[in-house]
Amino acid sequence: MSTEEIPLARPVIGEAEERAVLEVLRSGQLSLGPRLEAFEVAFAARLGAAHASAVSSGTAGLHLALRAAGVSDGDEVVTSPFSFVASANAVLYERARPVFADIDPVTLNLDPAAAAAAITPRTSAILPVHIFGYPADLSAFEAMGLPIVEDACEALGAVHADGVAVGARGNLAVFGFYANKQITTGEGGMVLTGDPAVKARIDSERNQGRAADMGWLDHDRLGFNYRLSDLACAVGLAQLDRLDGMLASRAALARSYRDALGEIEGLDLPCDDRGAERRGWFVFVVQVPHDGPGRDDVVRGLREHGVQSKPYLPAIHLMSFYRERFGHRLGEFPVCEDVAARSVALPFFPGMTDEQVARVAAALRAVLGRG
Repeated sequence: MSTEEIPLARPVIGEAEERAVLEVLRSGQLSLGPRLEAFEVAFAARLGAAHASAVSSGTAGLHLALRAAGVSDGDEVVTSPFSFVASANAVLYERARPVFADIDPVTLNLDPAAAAAAITPRTSAILPVHIFGYPADLSAFEAMGLPIVEDACEALGAVHADGVAVGARGNLAVFGFYANKQITTGEGGMVLTGDPAVKARIDSERNQGRAADMGWLDHDRLGFNYRLSDLACAVGLAQLDRLDGMLASRAALARSYRDALGEIEGLDLPCDDRGAERRGWFVFVVQVPHDGPGRDDVVRGLREHGVQSKPYLPAIHLMSFYRERFGHRLGEFPVCEDVAARSVALPFFPGMTDEQVARVAAALRAVLGRG
Protein backbone atom coordinates (compact mmCIF):
# COMPACT_ATOMS: atom_id res chain seq x y z
CA MET A 1 0.00 0.00 0.00
CA SER A 2 1.29 3.46 -0.94
CA THR A 3 2.57 5.75 1.82
CA GLU A 4 2.48 8.91 -0.31
CA GLU A 5 0.61 11.71 1.47
CA ILE A 6 -3.02 12.00 0.39
CA PRO A 7 -3.84 15.63 -0.42
CA LEU A 8 -6.99 17.37 0.75
CA ALA A 9 -7.97 18.40 -2.78
CA ARG A 10 -6.62 18.25 -6.31
CA PRO A 11 -8.02 19.94 -9.45
CA VAL A 12 -8.64 17.99 -12.63
CA ILE A 13 -6.63 19.80 -15.29
CA GLY A 14 -5.65 18.25 -18.61
CA GLU A 15 -4.79 18.85 -22.23
CA ALA A 16 -8.11 20.55 -23.02
CA GLU A 17 -7.43 23.28 -20.46
CA GLU A 18 -3.85 23.66 -21.69
CA ARG A 19 -4.99 24.05 -25.31
CA ALA A 20 -7.65 26.56 -24.31
CA VAL A 21 -5.14 28.73 -22.47
CA LEU A 22 -2.63 28.58 -25.32
CA GLU A 23 -5.30 29.69 -27.80
CA VAL A 24 -6.03 32.77 -25.69
CA LEU A 25 -2.35 33.56 -25.24
CA ARG A 26 -1.79 33.34 -28.98
CA SER A 27 -4.84 35.51 -29.69
CA GLY A 28 -3.32 38.44 -27.82
CA GLN A 29 -6.67 39.31 -26.16
CA LEU A 30 -6.26 38.22 -22.58
CA SER A 31 -9.16 40.08 -20.96
CA LEU A 32 -12.65 41.28 -21.97
CA GLY A 33 -12.43 39.03 -25.01
CA PRO A 34 -14.79 36.46 -26.56
CA ARG A 35 -14.19 33.73 -23.96
CA LEU A 36 -15.80 35.89 -21.28
CA GLU A 37 -19.20 35.98 -22.93
CA ALA A 38 -18.88 32.38 -24.10
CA PHE A 39 -18.25 31.20 -20.54
CA GLU A 40 -21.17 33.23 -19.20
CA VAL A 41 -23.57 31.92 -21.82
CA ALA A 42 -22.44 28.31 -21.38
CA PHE A 43 -22.63 28.46 -17.59
CA ALA A 44 -26.11 30.01 -17.58
CA ALA A 45 -27.32 27.43 -20.10
CA ARG A 46 -25.86 24.56 -18.06
CA LEU A 47 -27.92 25.59 -15.03
CA GLY A 48 -31.00 26.85 -16.84
CA ALA A 49 -30.52 30.44 -15.66
CA ALA A 50 -31.35 33.59 -17.59
CA HIS A 51 -28.16 35.62 -17.15
CA ALA A 52 -24.63 35.16 -15.83
CA SER A 53 -21.77 37.56 -15.10
CA ALA A 54 -18.25 36.22 -14.64
CA VAL A 55 -16.19 37.86 -11.89
CA SER A 56 -12.77 37.50 -10.31
CA SER A 57 -13.89 35.41 -7.31
CA GLY A 58 -16.92 34.15 -5.47
CA THR A 59 -16.27 36.84 -2.86
CA ALA A 60 -16.36 39.55 -5.54
CA GLY A 61 -19.60 38.04 -6.80
CA LEU A 62 -21.17 38.18 -3.35
CA HIS A 63 -20.15 41.81 -3.00
CA LEU A 64 -21.67 42.84 -6.33
CA ALA A 65 -24.79 40.75 -5.70
CA LEU A 66 -25.38 42.42 -2.33
CA ARG A 67 -25.00 45.84 -3.95
CA ALA A 68 -27.47 44.84 -6.65
CA ALA A 69 -29.90 43.67 -3.96
CA GLY A 70 -29.84 47.17 -2.46
CA VAL A 71 -27.81 46.43 0.67
CA SER A 72 -26.22 49.62 1.97
CA ASP A 73 -25.06 51.58 5.01
CA GLY A 74 -26.62 50.49 8.29
CA ASP A 75 -28.64 47.62 6.81
CA GLU A 76 -28.73 44.12 8.26
CA VAL A 77 -28.35 40.90 6.29
CA VAL A 78 -29.43 37.64 7.91
CA THR A 79 -26.99 34.84 7.17
CA SER A 80 -25.33 31.71 8.49
CA PRO A 81 -22.43 31.67 10.97
CA PHE A 82 -21.38 28.29 9.55
CA SER A 83 -19.73 29.23 6.28
CA PHE A 84 -16.48 30.39 4.77
CA VAL A 85 -15.89 33.88 6.16
CA ALA A 86 -16.38 35.56 2.75
CA SER A 87 -20.17 35.32 3.00
CA ALA A 88 -20.15 37.56 6.08
CA ASN A 89 -17.25 39.76 4.97
CA ALA A 90 -19.04 40.74 1.77
CA VAL A 91 -21.85 42.25 3.85
CA LEU A 92 -19.34 44.46 5.64
CA TYR A 93 -17.97 45.74 2.32
CA GLU A 94 -21.23 47.69 1.95
CA ARG A 95 -21.09 48.94 5.56
CA ALA A 96 -24.00 46.70 6.51
CA ARG A 97 -24.07 44.18 9.37
CA PRO A 98 -24.24 40.41 9.06
CA VAL A 99 -26.85 39.12 11.51
CA PHE A 100 -26.28 35.46 12.20
CA ALA A 101 -28.91 32.82 12.90
CA ASP A 102 -28.36 29.19 13.86
CA ILE A 103 -28.23 26.28 11.45
CA ASP A 104 -30.24 23.14 10.86
CA PRO A 105 -28.52 20.23 12.67
CA VAL A 106 -29.03 17.85 9.73
CA THR A 107 -28.37 19.86 6.56
CA LEU A 108 -26.08 22.38 8.33
CA ASN A 109 -27.75 25.15 6.29
CA LEU A 110 -29.25 28.32 7.72
CA ASP A 111 -32.37 27.36 9.70
CA PRO A 112 -35.41 29.18 8.25
CA ALA A 113 -37.14 29.54 11.62
CA ALA A 114 -34.01 30.97 13.21
CA ALA A 115 -33.55 33.31 10.25
CA ALA A 116 -37.15 34.55 10.51
CA ALA A 117 -36.64 35.29 14.21
CA ALA A 118 -33.54 37.35 13.38
CA ILE A 119 -35.32 39.69 10.95
CA THR A 120 -35.74 43.30 12.12
CA PRO A 121 -36.95 46.50 10.42
CA ARG A 122 -33.34 47.06 9.32
CA THR A 123 -33.06 43.70 7.50
CA SER A 124 -32.59 44.38 3.81
CA ALA A 125 -31.69 40.88 2.55
CA ILE A 126 -31.22 37.22 3.43
CA LEU A 127 -28.01 35.44 2.45
CA PRO A 128 -28.47 31.67 2.74
CA VAL A 129 -25.43 29.46 2.10
CA HIS A 130 -25.79 26.11 0.32
CA ILE A 131 -23.19 24.68 2.68
CA PHE A 132 -20.98 21.87 1.37
CA GLY A 133 -23.17 21.74 -1.73
CA TYR A 134 -26.45 20.86 -0.01
CA PRO A 135 -29.47 22.91 -1.23
CA ALA A 136 -30.76 25.42 1.30
CA ASP A 137 -34.54 25.67 1.87
CA LEU A 138 -35.06 28.49 -0.63
CA SER A 139 -38.86 28.27 -0.68
CA ALA A 140 -38.93 29.07 3.04
CA PHE A 141 -36.62 32.06 2.62
CA GLU A 142 -38.47 33.33 -0.43
CA ALA A 143 -41.70 33.33 1.58
CA MET A 144 -40.16 35.93 3.92
CA GLY A 145 -40.51 38.57 1.22
CA LEU A 146 -36.98 39.98 1.32
CA PRO A 147 -34.31 40.12 -1.40
CA ILE A 148 -32.21 36.95 -1.45
CA VAL A 149 -28.56 36.54 -2.34
CA GLU A 150 -27.67 32.85 -2.55
CA ASP A 151 -24.14 31.81 -1.65
CA ALA A 152 -23.91 28.86 -4.02
CA CYS A 153 -20.11 28.96 -4.18
CA GLU A 154 -19.93 25.34 -2.99
CA ALA A 155 -23.05 24.05 -4.73
CA LEU A 156 -22.50 23.65 -8.46
CA GLY A 157 -24.49 20.60 -9.51
CA ALA A 158 -26.94 20.76 -6.61
CA VAL A 159 -30.67 20.49 -7.34
CA HIS A 160 -33.75 21.56 -5.39
CA ALA A 161 -36.65 19.20 -4.72
CA ASP A 162 -38.63 20.69 -7.62
CA GLY A 163 -35.85 19.84 -10.08
CA VAL A 164 -34.55 23.40 -10.44
CA ALA A 165 -30.77 23.68 -10.27
CA VAL A 166 -29.38 25.60 -7.33
CA GLY A 167 -28.76 29.12 -8.60
CA ALA A 168 -31.48 29.04 -11.27
CA ARG A 169 -34.51 30.21 -9.29
CA GLY A 170 -34.15 33.81 -10.44
CA ASN A 171 -32.56 35.12 -7.24
CA LEU A 172 -29.09 36.58 -7.26
CA ALA A 173 -26.87 33.52 -6.83
CA VAL A 174 -23.10 33.34 -6.68
CA PHE A 175 -20.76 30.47 -7.59
CA GLY A 176 -17.03 30.15 -6.93
CA PHE A 177 -14.31 28.52 -9.03
CA TYR A 178 -11.40 28.18 -6.62
CA ALA A 179 -9.12 25.21 -7.21
CA ASN A 180 -11.03 22.83 -4.90
CA LYS A 181 -14.48 23.55 -6.36
CA GLN A 182 -16.53 21.36 -8.70
CA ILE A 183 -14.98 23.28 -11.60
CA THR A 184 -12.05 25.66 -11.34
CA THR A 185 -10.67 28.66 -13.16
CA GLY A 186 -7.89 29.02 -10.58
CA GLU A 187 -9.66 32.00 -9.08
CA GLY A 188 -13.04 33.17 -10.30
CA GLY A 189 -16.77 33.30 -9.77
CA MET A 190 -20.13 33.76 -11.47
CA VAL A 191 -23.24 35.74 -10.53
CA LEU A 192 -26.58 34.47 -11.83
CA THR A 193 -29.70 36.61 -12.07
CA GLY A 194 -33.05 36.54 -13.76
CA ASP A 195 -33.02 40.29 -14.44
CA PRO A 196 -31.17 41.69 -17.48
CA ALA A 197 -30.88 45.12 -15.81
CA VAL A 198 -29.12 43.53 -12.83
CA LYS A 199 -26.69 41.77 -15.18
CA ALA A 200 -25.93 45.08 -16.89
CA ARG A 201 -25.25 46.68 -13.51
CA ILE A 202 -22.95 43.87 -12.38
CA ASP A 203 -21.12 43.83 -15.72
CA SER A 204 -20.48 47.55 -15.29
CA GLU A 205 -19.45 47.46 -11.64
CA ARG A 206 -17.01 44.58 -12.18
CA ASN A 207 -15.28 46.81 -14.77
CA GLN A 208 -14.74 50.02 -12.79
CA GLY A 209 -18.28 51.29 -13.44
CA ARG A 210 -18.01 51.47 -17.20
CA ALA A 211 -21.18 50.87 -19.19
CA ALA A 212 -21.03 48.65 -22.26
CA ASP A 213 -21.45 51.56 -24.70
CA MET A 214 -18.85 53.84 -23.08
CA GLY A 215 -15.28 54.55 -24.00
CA TRP A 216 -12.75 53.29 -21.53
CA LEU A 217 -12.20 56.74 -20.03
CA ASP A 218 -15.90 57.29 -19.25
CA HIS A 219 -17.55 55.75 -16.17
CA ASP A 220 -21.02 56.51 -14.83
CA ARG A 221 -20.96 54.73 -11.45
CA LEU A 222 -18.65 53.47 -8.74
CA GLY A 223 -17.03 50.26 -9.84
CA PHE A 224 -14.34 47.74 -8.99
CA ASN A 225 -11.71 45.68 -10.73
CA TYR A 226 -13.58 42.38 -10.44
CA ARG A 227 -13.01 41.20 -14.02
CA LEU A 228 -12.31 37.57 -14.90
CA SER A 229 -9.65 37.18 -17.58
CA ASP A 230 -10.18 35.37 -20.86
CA LEU A 231 -7.45 32.96 -19.76
CA ALA A 232 -9.57 31.96 -16.76
CA CYS A 233 -12.76 31.85 -18.83
CA ALA A 234 -11.08 29.54 -21.35
CA VAL A 235 -10.21 27.15 -18.51
CA GLY A 236 -13.79 27.43 -17.26
CA LEU A 237 -15.22 26.46 -20.64
CA ALA A 238 -13.00 23.38 -20.76
CA GLN A 239 -14.00 22.49 -17.21
CA LEU A 240 -17.71 22.80 -18.06
CA ASP A 241 -17.22 20.21 -20.78
CA ARG A 242 -16.09 17.68 -18.18
CA LEU A 243 -18.47 18.77 -15.38
CA ASP A 244 -20.86 15.83 -15.61
CA GLY A 245 -18.02 13.34 -15.25
CA MET A 246 -16.46 15.20 -12.34
CA LEU A 247 -19.79 15.47 -10.51
CA ALA A 248 -20.37 11.74 -11.00
CA SER A 249 -16.88 10.98 -9.72
CA ARG A 250 -17.45 13.10 -6.63
CA ALA A 251 -20.78 11.42 -5.92
CA ALA A 252 -19.22 7.97 -6.30
CA LEU A 253 -16.39 8.96 -3.97
CA ALA A 254 -18.92 10.14 -1.38
CA ARG A 255 -20.63 6.74 -1.54
CA SER A 256 -17.28 5.02 -1.04
CA TYR A 257 -16.62 7.15 2.01
CA ARG A 258 -20.04 6.31 3.44
CA ASP A 259 -19.33 2.60 3.05
CA ALA A 260 -15.89 2.95 4.63
CA LEU A 261 -16.86 5.20 7.54
CA GLY A 262 -20.49 4.34 8.20
CA GLU A 263 -19.85 1.99 11.11
CA ILE A 264 -17.53 4.26 13.12
CA GLU A 265 -19.49 4.86 16.30
CA GLY A 266 -20.29 8.49 17.03
CA LEU A 267 -18.91 9.84 13.74
CA ASP A 268 -21.43 12.09 11.98
CA LEU A 269 -21.37 11.89 8.18
CA PRO A 270 -22.85 14.38 5.68
CA CYS A 271 -26.62 14.05 5.49
CA ASP A 272 -28.22 11.96 2.76
CA ASP A 273 -30.20 13.65 0.02
CA ARG A 274 -33.79 14.27 1.12
CA GLY A 275 -36.48 13.32 -1.37
CA ALA A 276 -35.65 14.79 -4.78
CA GLU A 277 -33.03 17.20 -3.42
CA ARG A 278 -29.51 16.55 -4.66
CA ARG A 279 -26.22 17.68 -3.20
CA GLY A 280 -23.53 18.98 -5.53
CA TRP A 281 -20.61 17.27 -3.82
CA PHE A 282 -17.89 19.75 -2.90
CA VAL A 283 -16.13 18.38 0.18
CA PHE A 284 -16.62 15.41 2.49
CA VAL A 285 -16.86 16.81 6.01
CA VAL A 286 -17.42 14.67 9.08
CA GLN A 287 -18.03 15.62 12.70
CA VAL A 288 -15.81 13.69 15.09
CA PRO A 289 -17.47 11.98 18.08
CA HIS A 290 -18.14 13.98 21.23
CA ASP A 291 -16.42 11.36 23.39
CA GLY A 292 -13.12 11.00 21.54
CA PRO A 293 -10.13 13.09 20.54
CA GLY A 294 -10.94 16.69 19.68
CA ARG A 295 -11.02 18.05 16.14
CA ASP A 296 -7.54 19.55 16.21
CA ASP A 297 -6.05 16.36 17.66
CA VAL A 298 -7.73 14.40 14.87
CA VAL A 299 -6.25 16.71 12.22
CA ARG A 300 -2.79 16.30 13.73
CA GLY A 301 -3.20 12.54 14.01
CA LEU A 302 -4.30 12.17 10.41
CA ARG A 303 -1.27 14.17 9.29
CA GLU A 304 0.97 11.69 11.12
CA HIS A 305 -0.71 8.95 9.05
CA GLY A 306 0.00 10.79 5.80
CA VAL A 307 -3.53 12.13 5.36
CA GLN A 308 -4.23 15.82 4.86
CA SER A 309 -7.36 17.21 6.54
CA LYS A 310 -8.62 20.55 7.77
CA PRO A 311 -11.00 22.01 10.38
CA TYR A 312 -13.98 22.86 8.17
CA LEU A 313 -15.49 25.26 9.04
CA PRO A 314 -14.84 27.40 12.11
CA ALA A 315 -17.84 29.38 13.38
CA ILE A 316 -17.60 32.88 11.90
CA HIS A 317 -19.04 34.68 14.93
CA LEU A 318 -16.28 33.23 17.13
CA MET A 319 -13.45 34.46 14.88
CA SER A 320 -11.42 37.18 16.62
CA PHE A 321 -12.43 39.94 14.17
CA TYR A 322 -16.16 39.28 14.63
CA ARG A 323 -15.87 38.89 18.39
CA GLU A 324 -14.04 42.19 18.71
CA ARG A 325 -16.19 44.14 16.27
CA PHE A 326 -19.63 42.87 17.25
CA GLY A 327 -19.19 41.38 20.73
CA HIS A 328 -20.13 37.84 19.73
CA ARG A 329 -19.66 35.19 22.38
CA LEU A 330 -19.67 31.44 22.87
CA GLY A 331 -23.18 30.04 23.29
CA GLU A 332 -25.05 32.31 20.86
CA PHE A 333 -25.59 29.66 18.18
CA PRO A 334 -25.24 26.28 19.86
CA VAL A 335 -25.91 24.04 16.86
CA CYS A 336 -23.35 25.87 14.73
CA GLU A 337 -20.81 25.89 17.55
CA ASP A 338 -21.13 22.16 18.20
CA VAL A 339 -20.86 21.28 14.51
CA ALA A 340 -17.95 23.67 13.89
CA ALA A 341 -15.99 22.39 16.88
CA ARG A 342 -16.14 18.83 15.54
CA SER A 343 -15.94 19.29 11.75
CA VAL A 344 -13.05 17.87 9.75
CA ALA A 345 -12.75 17.88 5.95
CA LEU A 346 -11.23 14.67 4.57
CA PRO A 347 -9.39 14.29 1.25
CA PHE A 348 -11.94 14.58 -1.55
CA PHE A 349 -11.29 14.99 -5.27
CA PRO A 350 -12.12 13.27 -8.59
CA GLY A 351 -9.68 10.47 -9.28
CA MET A 352 -9.20 9.55 -5.64
CA THR A 353 -8.72 5.78 -5.52
CA ASP A 354 -10.38 3.07 -3.44
CA GLU A 355 -6.98 2.45 -1.86
CA GLN A 356 -6.76 6.07 -0.76
CA VAL A 357 -10.27 5.97 0.71
CA ALA A 358 -9.32 2.83 2.62
CA ARG A 359 -6.17 4.53 3.93
CA VAL A 360 -8.15 7.56 5.11
CA ALA A 361 -10.72 5.35 6.82
CA ALA A 362 -8.04 3.24 8.54
CA ALA A 363 -6.18 6.35 9.68
CA LEU A 364 -9.36 7.94 11.04
CA ARG A 365 -10.28 4.77 12.93
CA ALA A 366 -6.81 4.63 14.44
CA VAL A 367 -6.80 8.30 15.47
CA LEU A 368 -10.30 8.02 16.98
CA GLY A 369 -9.37 4.82 18.77
CA ARG A 370 -12.21 2.98 17.10
CA GLY A 371 -10.20 0.45 15.10
